[in-house]
Amino acid sequence: MRSFVGSHLLLCVLSVQAAFALAVAAGWHSLAHGFPQPQAGPVLVCAVAGGLILVAVVTAARGVRAQARERDRSSAVSNLMETVSDTSSEWVWAVDGQENFSYSSGASAALLGYEPGELIGRPVSTVIGPNELAGARQAVADARGDHGTDWKGVRISYRHRNGTSVWMEVSGRARPTRNGARPRYEGTSRPLAAQAVQPLIEGHVRERIESTVRGGSILTAFQPIYELGTGTMTGVEALTRFPSDDGRSPEHWFSDAASVGLGGHLEFAALEAALFRTAKLPEHLYVALNLSPDTCLDPRLPMLLERSGLAAHRIVLELTERLPVAEYTPLLSALAPLRRRGLKIAVDDAGSGFSSMRHILRLRPDIIKLDRSLVAGLDSDHAQRALGAAMVTFAQEIGAQIVAEGIETMAELATVTRLGMTSAQGYFLGRPSLHPGEWESWKEARISGAA
Repeated sequence: MRSFVGSHLLLCVLSVQAAFALAVAAGWHSLAHGFPQPQAGPVLVCAVAGGLILVAVVTAARGVRAQARERDRSSAVSNLMETVSDTSSEWVWAVDGQENFSYSSGASAALLGYEPGELIGRPVSTVIGPNELAGARQAVADARGDHGTDWKGVRISYRHRNGTSVWMEVSGRARPTRNGARPRYEGTSRPLAAQAVQPLIEGHVRERIESTVRGGSILTAFQPIYELGTGTMTGVEALTRFPSDDGRSPEHWFSDAASVGLGGHLEFAALEAALFRTAKLPEHLYVALNLSPDTCLDPRLPMLLERSGLAAHRIVLELTERLPVAEYTPLLSALAPLRRRGLKIAVDDAGSGFSSMRHILRLRPDIIKLDRSLVAGLDSDHAQRALGAAMVTFAQEIGAQIVAEGIETMAELATVTRLGMTSAQGYFLGRPSLHPGEWESWKEARISGAA
């Protein structure tokens, strides 16, 4: 349209210049031959010049009107796009060749918790986790095909500012750039209905769990456990760690796995990873392994423990107290042969969840691990100390040891020692470590001031 208006203006200018030149020529002709003898030539020239001037004026007017109409149309389109962008529940966005946001509509605030201005200049990994970003790129590439620029209906898991997942259907277009630079992208993302999201979530969780197990990327950290009477380090707790950049805790991973029927699969993979790494621990230390009651019923467990080569008296199975046990008889029957070989049973997180005392009474564990919630502030709360003393007496009556979890201060350590608790662990005594070099130093590890 700009070239159209420009052509009209140029034509107008040329017409006016031509008319003016003809008029001047006619005037000079009249002066040269005298006015008393009118000639047809000058009259004709003047007429032509006047016509050209009229054409120029009309053309200019039409060009100005066309330019005004074009401005009005452009303004209307711009206003319409702005209205759609501001009021639509779909998120309109654009990213540059470096995958940084160059535009974001207001829907980003409602859908992802980010105001548009917060996203401009920031990478797309702000709202798509690195684990999901590679899959999103591949899905878009597959939808575009070998030479296409557009794609529609690609389903991508975004990450809300609060860390939750938001599934959206994404359509867009690639805008090639010059000099072979990476293309720009622009498009829209709309939230999926709840009934469409659940299968996607399950499939996403299943793929994440299975790929983690296949890749052998499960890590094990060991945390020291000290005997309070002697101050010596006697054991470690194996704590599973997953490769994650989205802040998911191990509990979250196991919960997700259980939700898609892969809870036992992931637990066994974590158990195998921990048993493999016990070979690098000092031989005098026992190893506490966290398992759910359901996994203890799996017939593969005895074979896995035996195949590890770890002596039975060095194995403690920690049954988390947070999981209820509907029927104790099968569980006790499954654990009995292992206990006869010297393996010990611990009740983990005692006091933090389901009926603690009933759990302990039915399982008759060798070790009761008091949850941090019962240990925190034990040194300054009389009622809490009384409960701790009662747990010590109870443990002695059933022939169990007490391990105080979550020791974080010297005052807490001194108090649980005075109460007669058997052992303790916590950040004050030693943080979980992934490094075999540090495990080696535990051969002579001791604490002072506990006795």
